Amino acid sequence: MSAIPSTILVVEDDDIVRMLIVDVLEELEFKVLEADGSEQALEILEVLDQRIDLMMTDVGLPGMDGRELADKARALRPALPIMFASGYAENIDVPDGMHLIGKPFSIDQLRDKVKGILGN
Repeated sequence: MSAIPSTILVVEDDDIVRMLIVDVLEELEFKVLEADGSEQALEILEVLDQRIDLMMTDVGLPGMDGRELADKARALRPALPIMFASGYAENIDVPDGMHLIGKPFSIDQLRDKVKGILGN
């Protein structure tokens, strides 16, 4: 009997980047939900009655940025682990209990960071 895969919500407005991240995470046997922006991500978090083990969000989203999204996501799901992805990682102040991966990142870096956060 295999373990239930962890579910990751990927929030990325760039379709190609989102597709690549989703493909990598699915190859690593995670279940992946996709959102192309903050509004869609919040709708998923509010409406979907499903466990989400990690939200990975771009910091530079149009409209509501990734930091604002993280605050609203935590209001809906207080224990939700959040990982920011940013090309400007050195300029990001990451709140306690949240994580950061700098863009561009390798498949190995993404795998190691996600597994480290999820503890598997």
